[in-house]
Formats: sequence, structure tokens, C-alpha cells
Amino acid sequence: MSEADKPRIRKGHEKAGQAASKRRLISRSLRSAELCLQQQDYGTAYAHFLLVLSLAPDKMDALKETFQYSLFKWAEELYVLNRSQDLFNCYEQALELFPSDGVICNSMGEHLFRLGFRDEAAGYFYKALKLNPSFAEAKENFYRVANWLVERWHFIMLNDKKRNLMYKGAIQKAIQNGCQTVLDIGTGTGLLSMFAKKAGAPRVYACELSKTMYEVASEVVTANQMDGQIKLLHMKSHDIQIPENIPERISLVVTETVDAGLFGEGIVETLLHAWKNLLLPPKPNGSNVEEAYGQVIPAGAVIYGMAVECPEIRRHYSLDVNEVAGVKFEETVKFCSLVCSSHGPDDVTEPYTTEKMSRIPGGFKPLSQPFQVMTVDFNSPQDLESIAAGMSTRISVQVYQQGQLDCFITWFALHLDNEHSLSTEPNEETCWEQAVFPVQNLPNGGCFVNSGDTIEVDVSCPDCYLRLDLFAIVTSDSVRNQTENMVIGNDTDICDAMANLHTTTNKAMEEGCCVLDPGEIALINNTAYHESFKAAIGKVISSLQSKENYMASIKAEQKEDSVQSVTEDLLYVLDVSEGFSILPLIAAKLGNVKAYSSAEKEQHRVALEKLSVINDVNKESLDFLLGQLEGDDDILQKPKSDKMWSIVILDTIEACGLIRQEVMEKAAIARCLLQSGGKIFPQAVVMLGVLVESKTLLHESSVQGTEPTLGYLVAPFINQFKVPIHLFLNLSTIPCIPLTEPVELLRLDLMNPCSSRCTSKLKVNISRSGQVTAVPFWYHIHLDDAISLDTSNKTSHWKQAAYILEGPMNVIQGEELLLEVHLENNNICMNLSRPPH
Repeated sequence: MSEADKPRIRKGHEKAGQAASKRRLISRSLRSAELCLQQQDYGTAYAHFLLVLSLAPDKMDALKETFQYSLFKWAEELYVLNRSQDLFNCYEQALELFPSDGVICNSMGEHLFRLGFRDEAAGYFYKALKLNPSFAEAKENFYRVANWLVERWHFIMLNDKKRNLMYKGAIQKAIQNGCQTVLDIGTGTGLLSMFAKKAGAPRVYACELSKTMYEVASEVVTANQMDGQIKLLHMKSHDIQIPENIPERISLVVTETVDAGLFGEGIVETLLHAWKNLLLPPKPNGSNVEEAYGQVIPAGAVIYGMAVECPEIRRHYSLDVNEVAGVKFEETVKFCSLVCSSHGPDDVTEPYTTEKMSRIPGGFKPLSQPFQVMTVDFNSPQDLESIAAGMSTRISVQVYQQGQLDCFITWFALHLDNEHSLSTEPNEETCWEQAVFPVQNLPNGGCFVNSGDTIEVDVSCPDCYLRLDLFAIVTSDSVRNQTENMVIGNDTDICDAMANLHTTTNKAMEEGCCVLDPGEIALINNTAYHESFKAAIGKVISSLQSKENYMASIKAEQKEDSVQSVTEDLLYVLDVSEGFSILPLIAAKLGNVKAYSSAEKEQHRVALEKLSVINDVNKESLDFLLGQLEGDDDILQKPKSDKMWSIVILDTIEACGLIRQEVMEKAAIARCLLQSGGKIFPQAVVMLGVLVESKTLLHESSVQGTEPTLGYLVAPFINQFKVPIHLFLNLSTIPCIPLTEPVELLRLDLMNPCSSRCTSKLKVNISRSGQVTAVPFWYHIHLDDAISLDTSNKTSHWKQAAYILEGPMNVIQGEELLLEVHLENNNICMNLSRPPH
């Protein structure tokens, strides 16, 4: 052998040795990984699998599922241990190995969402969906996050052509009058910034806090050939520094950070900061100087209010019944809504709700003429300081029409400048709703006012939120202070008396009040719901008790024990309704029943216990299941006895109009825990729907082309975040034209799963020509064969939902279409097509 050949041979031996060592390492690591999995040491198993797959990529297909399993188990442990960074590192390592794995992407997104990183979560859900468009779990997750990241009002606002025209006109005028530098605060899609640039502003800056909307704005600006002409900042305006972020003070700030209550999106704090740190000084009053000064669009606003009677608001914010299905209510148990439950400085709950009053079921009756609540000048830092300081005033409002005072509503005229204005009053078609301030904690019978009465209203701005509170009613012969329920004669100085007696409605609520959300209050007021359950529960209890009495009598006869009496065994009822429910009380009053509530909140349990005393329910007849659980087991289990459940009440429909998640899984568990002859309520849920033409539903779900955005290309980028399901609808008032008769879409049978249909293909006959844009749906909830509830009923506490088609379909009366409907978990998918010839 020559000397020249020796190194080559040695090198060959070395490579062979290295390959053998590598195989041994892979083999040992694989055995260790499998052993760790058996021992539930998921962290070590994951590390071994990671090493194996790094060294042996050819094993990826064979080990993929096992690797995923160890990753997901280890990630759960890291989450519990609050080791977030380690958790994310593991997922990033896994995605380096499997970059096109939708399951890992979706799981990563779920952890990001749980930890509050919604923008990042959306990216992973979106990627998982792109990798596998039929991945139902990723689709459901993406829709859920999309609603968080891009709220539905973005679509409605961008489709509001009048709003866009007014802003465009005001911005053009300001730039023509000399504004050189523009800052668009809360730019969203960047539309207002593009108006400014197109109008000739030399320098345009825009800031957006949401990462998702910042990225959308970047895409929109680029698509409209303005890349590099508008400087986009991913930051809050409060964090902008001069000259670090922008080089100079600004001559014009444009913003549309206003909600239905005007101040709810923080426009006061935003503009105060801008005047102090970012804007040029405002123009002095009466000054004709030509040097640059700062200004704001919108320039100001006038807020208007009205006293209103509205049964729909009343049933969601006031207990309107004294007795429901045999359960009596007394003043010792008070209920109030989340909207008005706190005045505290740390509270972030808005002191109002919002409604499109022109579409509220049952309508509303004005009790007063519109009155001016307040004015604000956004170009006056002093005016903004006054609001930020918590300004308050009292307004006297004349009643011109008698009725029950249920709420105050407010709207505003937004003056962009002295030529361009927008109004959000109820009869205007606008992207804004109205702010609603329910009147609560009133004496029995509510607050009835007569023509000629005067309503004293307190207007305040705690924490820069607009708030209206009823203070007193002044009649022709007395003053009724509503919060104290007292009457003061006219000979008393009215102003002093009201000042001395004034106690905020809210403070009264905080003393022993059970806080419910509006849907829960509407549920208590839903008499038909509770009477139906009472009748259905009563049937089952009567049947079971008769059966047990019969069996006991047979046993007695067999023992020839004529002295032995027939005794009723205790029947167990479990209510696993979400939130506050009085169904356990109703059941407990129907016989020899032990009723269990699954109420989680302490205040809800206290309220039920007080109601049980009021209604003479034996203390032993009502219990709370969470106090009976030995561990973190499933809520559906039997009590601490050998007795099975006689009745299990499941909550099947969410208030928003969707079927609750895992309903069939819960029903399967419940069936295993029922005694012979026991029942699940409801017995079945039937989904019904109708094909409709509705431009409103289209405009509230996606941006419709370039016309509403005045020729700018925005729709393709914001519509990435559209979701096909529109929730919290009132079908009785939504503008739409039915094109078919109602049809049964799906059926879920909780007692007999064999007859359930979670997927269906239906032939639907068109009864009217038009353009199908959506399929609104609702439910018939069958408690038994004879008793059912309709979630579209006007007294229902449920809202409805609609599936928005991917694209409108023109149809002709008499033709037949094929509608495919699929339910997975609570995710609804629909497809409308013409059947093949």
C-alpha cells in the first residue's frame, strides 16, 4: 500500500464508524423516547424524538403522529408550569422539522391564543387553514380569532360610502388650506391616510396598534401604489416620539376613534396627548395669522339624547316578572346587569350598551324630544381637559308623551369641519349604532312618566366614558327621587332636595345585587321557557314516581306485607345550564326531588339559596354540584350516592345563535348516567333555516368591492378576515327578503343519536325570484314530543344567526337548489348549488 492510499482508507473507516455510531445513537434515542412515553415523561420523550428526526429525516413519516403526541403533551405541561418561552421554542423546533404540518400550526395557535397573543395566533390558524382548507378545528379557531382581531364594525364602516365621502372632503379641504403634515391615528386599513396623500399632503404618517390591522394597512397602501409615500407605524399614538418616530410636529391629525358613545374608543385621551406632544399649537381664536397651526378632524361633536320606552331593552335589563313557573321573586333578591353594575375607577365595563334602534324588535317610543347632552370641541385642549377631569352636569328633560321610562339613548353629530358632518341618529343609515343607558333598580312597576313631567338626568364622563343616570322625576306636585324611592313636596327647595338625596343608582345595585348579563335577565323574564320546562319536568317526575310506587307495591304484595306502605324514592335532577338558571328551583318544587345546580359564581349560588327560602323549598332539596365533586372531573356525573340522574338538563344553544360545543358528547355521557325512564332535556334540537336576499347582511360581513371605498383597493385584504357566520341577529327586524319557505336543516336527537343528522343535503324550492345572499337559521328545541321552544320567538332570550354565502346566487321562482349543511362541533358550513342535470 502506498503512503498516498493510507489517508483515504483511514477516512473511509472513519466515515463508516461515524455512520455506525449515528445508527446506534438513533436506535438508543428511539428506544429511550418510547420508554419515556410509557412513563409519561413527555419532555424527555420529545427531546429524544427531536434528536432522532434531526438525525434521520427518513423516519419523519413513520414517527410523525408519535412525535406530535409527545409535543402536545409536553406543551400542556409547560403551559401549566407557566414556561411560555420554552413552550414556544418547542413548537418552533417542531415546525422546523414539519413546516407544512397544519396540526402543529393549529396547536401552536391555540397556545398563543390562550396566552393572549391573538395576532400571532391568527397567523398560525390561517396557515393551518391554507395547508388544509377542510381542517374544521383550524377553521373554527381562525373564525374565532378573526372576530377578535378584525371586529365586524370594520366592514360596516368601510361600506359606509357617505362616511368615507365626508372624511375625504374634510381632509381635502384641510390640505388645500395649508396643512402639510398629516398623522392618521388608528389608521385601520389606511383609507384616511390615502385620502390625505391623494389630496396632496407632502408628508403622511399613520399609526396602528393592532399588528393585524397594521399588516392589512401595509398591504392596502402597497396595492394602491402608495408604498413609501405613507409612513406606517406599528404603535400607539401615545408612544410616538419626535424626532425618533416622526421628524416634526403635525399640522393635521385625522382620526375616527369614536364609538356609539363617542368617547368609548379613547378619543379624548388620544387627542389630549396629541395636542401636548404631536400637534402644532391650535389656531388662536379670531386670529388671521398665516403661520402653521394644528387642527383635528373631526373638529367637534354634539351629543343628543332622548328618553325612551322600549320593551326589548326592559326585558334585558330589568326583572319584569314577580313570579315565573311557580318561583316567586321578592325585593330581597335584586338583579342588575353588567352594563350598570360598577362606577368604580378601576372598572372597564362601558356604562352603556349599543343598539341599532331602528332595528330593535318591537321598536321604541320617544318619551321626550331630542335634547342636547353636551358639545365637545376637539380643537380645544381646554375642552378635552374638562372632559378628562370627569365633568358632570344635570339636565332637565321635559316629557311630552306618557310611558314607561326604560332607557336613555344617545347619538351624535360629528362635525369634521364647518362643511362636512355625519349624524348617527336612529333614522340615519350609518355605520354607528346608538348608545343605550338602561334605567335600573327602580321600584316595582318601573318608572312611569306622564306628559308634563320633568326628568332630571345626570350627565358625567367618568374615565372619559359618557354616562347618563336618572336622578329624579319632577311631577306637577312632587319630586320622585328614583334611587331612594322618596317623594318631596314642592314647598321644599327642589334643587337642594335633589342634591341632598342623590345617591347613584349604581351604589344601590352594588349592595347585595346579583350581577347577570342581559341575556340572563331576559332568560328570567322568558315565562314561556320556564313554563315549558316546568310542564316537561313534571311529566317525567310524575311518570317515574308512578313507576316506583307501582314497583314498590308489587314488592309489598310479593312479601305479603299488608302493613308496608308505598314510599317514594328521591329523584335526582341535574341542571348544567350555562350561567344563572332557576330550573333547579322549579324542579325542586315539583315533588320528592333533589335538584342540583351547576352554578359556578358565588353570587349566583347565594341568589338561588335566597330564592329557595322565599319559595319555601326545603334546604335539602337544592344543592350545588360543584360542591359535590371530588376532583376536576366532568360536570356530568352522579351525586354521592348509588342513585342515577332522573333528569339531566343540557344547555344546547348559545345566546348568540350557535349550537354549543360538544353537545352530543355531553348527551352521550348523560345517557349513561340516567336511571331507567330518565330523560335528557331537551330531547332533540332541530335547526331550521330560510334562504334570503339581504344587502344588509352582505355589508355587515365583508367589504363590497371598491365603490364604497371610493375606488381604493381595500376589500381583498380586509376580507381575508371575514367570517361566514353572522351572530346575534334579530331576524324579525333584519332587512331581508325570504326567497324560500323555512326548511329543516339539521336534527340533533340527544336521547336517540341514531336519528341525528349533523350533515344533510336538501332540495330547496325557490318561492320568489331574487339573489340568495345568506341563510339565516334558528332552532326548535323539543323538550319532549309535545313541548317545544322556538328560538326565533319574540319572547326568546336567544338571538339568531346567519350563514353568509361566499358569493350571491341569482335564482328564479320555481327552480330547485341543492343546499348542503354540515355541523362539526359548533362550526356550521353550508354550500348552495344547482343540482346536476
